Amino acid sequence: MKLKKPFASSVLIGLSALLVATPFFDSTTARATSENKYIASEEKTELVKLFVPDRTELDRLVATGIDLAEHVQEHDGGYEVHAIVTPSELAGLRLKGLDVKTIYTKKDLERRMNESRTKAEAVAKVTAEQDEVSILRANYFTNYSGTFLYVEAKTSAGLTANVALTAKWDSGKGTELGAGGEATLQRQDDMGQYLYHSLLIPIEKVPRQLKIESNLGGSQIAQVTEWVGDGKPDKQSPHYVSDFVDHYMDAAEITERIESLANEFPELAEIVEMPNKTNGYRRHAQTILGDEEASRVVITSNAYGSEGGNEIAIKLTAPEQANGDLAVKVSENNITVQLATDQEGNVTSTAAQVVNALNKEARDLVKATTYRGNAGTAVVSPVGLAQLTDFLSAPDSISRDPFTVKAIRIGKHRDGSRLGVLAYSQEHAREWVTPLVGIETAERLLRNYAHDSETKKLVDNLDIFIIPTVNPDGNNYSMYDYNWQRKNMTNYCADTVYSSPDFRNLWGVDLNRNHSVGSVFDGYTGASLNCTSFGFAGPEETSEPEAKNIVWLADNNPNIKFAMNIHSYGGYFMWPPGAYKPETRETLPRPTAGEEAYFWQASDVILDKIKEHRGTVILPSRTGPVPDVLYSAAGNSADELWYNYGIYAWDFEVGADIWNAETGEWESVGFQPEFKEGHQEALEFSNGLIGMLDVAHQYAKDKKPPKSKLTPDKGQYKQPIEMAFESSEPATIYYTLDGSRPTFESSKIQIKDVREGAGTLLVDKTTTINWFSMDAAGNVENRYNPDSNNKSYNTSTIVIK
Repeated sequence: MKLKKPFASSVLIGLSALLVATPFFDSTTARATSENKYIASEEKTELVKLFVPDRTELDRLVATGIDLAEHVQEHDGGYEVHAIVTPSELAGLRLKGLDVKTIYTKKDLERRMNESRTKAEAVAKVTAEQDEVSILRANYFTNYSGTFLYVEAKTSAGLTANVALTAKWDSGKGTELGAGGEATLQRQDDMGQYLYHSLLIPIEKVPRQLKIESNLGGSQIAQVTEWVGDGKPDKQSPHYVSDFVDHYMDAAEITERIESLANEFPELAEIVEMPNKTNGYRRHAQTILGDEEASRVVITSNAYGSEGGNEIAIKLTAPEQANGDLAVKVSENNITVQLATDQEGNVTSTAAQVVNALNKEARDLVKATTYRGNAGTAVVSPVGLAQLTDFLSAPDSISRDPFTVKAIRIGKHRDGSRLGVLAYSQEHAREWVTPLVGIETAERLLRNYAHDSETKKLVDNLDIFIIPTVNPDGNNYSMYDYNWQRKNMTNYCADTVYSSPDFRNLWGVDLNRNHSVGSVFDGYTGASLNCTSFGFAGPEETSEPEAKNIVWLADNNPNIKFAMNIHSYGGYFMWPPGAYKPETRETLPRPTAGEEAYFWQASDVILDKIKEHRGTVILPSRTGPVPDVLYSAAGNSADELWYNYGIYAWDFEVGADIWNAETGEWESVGFQPEFKEGHQEALEFSNGLIGMLDVAHQYAKDKKPPKSKLTPDKGQYKQPIEMAFESSEPATIYYTLDGSRPTFESSKIQIKDVREGAGTLLVDKTTTINWFSMDAAGNVENRYNPDSNNKSYNTSTIVIK
């Protein structure tokens, strides 16, 4: 199935007219331009915002396959949409009269990436050796409200936020260190400079000794002394520690962080290795020979560049004599093509002839094709020695091998006996903030466990899986090669007209369009079957190892009942359904009214936690089912988890717009904001993730059945009447209207319509309504069992006279 080509519609400043008139919006063509040998246009791409007049035009824009951000804002009667465009696309948009404004360019991103790399290098240097720990202060004091321990300590590795200091103390003479308790110290910074770590915590018994240990191996012991004076606890210094991320991270560093945490806290955490390895941060080596399209030859190594392809070189030579024959010579990794000549010594070999000769004589090393599928009828010109390259820019320290995706599993009981919660991020590679949310959350859970009762409650009673990066190959490509990379690095364009290296930034599969529910293969919109589309769904459902890993985790851990898919940007909080069919906007089945109410109820808790950090409010207009607040996303992973596994699955879009009081406008933050902003996003959405854990914990504890009633109640009425169900908590109502026993197969109350509450029943004749309710946790009203013979369901007879 292929998406339809653009079509026309008459609108003011018509987007549809733009789609018809400008071929670069055609989803069946690539966005690269033939004038640029090695995708120079894509190297200059920009993140821009543009305005479309209505929802229909928005859906049509999504269907074209243009690279859209998950950011849509309704205002002034239309929709502001963010997109990543090439210079030619940008010119076309402006030529058609659309108001297009640049948010930021690749040059801005290069500066941010360099800052992050510099920080990462500094971190690596600092953490390579055991640090030195100095205890600056170890005091206790007693005031009107109790006895407190106050500690200040410093580490020589204070440059990096992932260095953590933990205090252990005794409970008096003759007791061991740790007998009195342990806690993680809070990092103290000022103006971006590390000062020290500190701890203020209530204690029951005064300790004699205290030991500070660093996760890098440093430690020191000190005597605990009394603080002189009327010390008063600082209520602004919480016992809860946070803020463990200080730069953007590549896939290797992300994985090392969770492995380090699991090693440090073996009683509370372990690493789960996903069984499906990625393709790897690797590409086949390539080069393009020739200047004109009809005379160009594309050479692709059989081996990946990192496995020998980068060692291959080729040249095209013209013999000095006339009437020379076309010949190919291979010597180890060097290929020489001697071009044919006529009687006057002029080269006569065409691109197609050179391709055929290479594929016959050098097929053990390379594959040759004409450029972009043309006939190759033009004569080629001699070319000096050309080295094949995979065009990958990451340092050698970044592995090119298939990557084992890893999760950190956190919980006191990691045997499936506790309610499971899954958080996963970076399905889309360019969303650099999202892995930091998972890293920050893992750090908080483990480092606060020993001294924070709320954290201990969560870790003791939940089984928490965090996958910081689902898409490690794409992560590396985004951070080192092409910052706008959305997809993974599996190349399904290899045998198409898009196989030449100037399309390399368009290859890959959108992992959040590769799942089996509501997919493009089933007729849902918001994905593409074109291998260059930024919403490419892959050759088939769940074709990619990264998508298979999510499914594997759900299959093998049936205790998982909650999931959060973390994306950026725009500040959204969404849930299923996530896809609809074109034209009719027929969505996947909506949750029942009770399930929808539970999604909303949970959002109150989660969004409140996000707001606590710096006041960020996720707007009501950006909260709700995906189709209601964004656009269709065929084959997304949240739908996979909800419809196939019954997991309550949400989507974060971190990075809410920021209000600029001076301009009177909301300003977007983008995929890779200045780290100062990205840092805050990671912290506030880690709050939100903790909020979801709170919701899950309450769910796990919930053993109380709901209660429900019918309004108005049973009785006699002179005319048809509209009946509504009310319940004590979000609950699904199962009912019958024919006097039969209600079961789980009976009709269910659904929402009235988009963004509305529960529907009602119109009773226009005498009817007996039998029903029961079941809450989100599976508790059934009155302990009713539909499979038994008891009659503890509710019943009401409405008489219409």
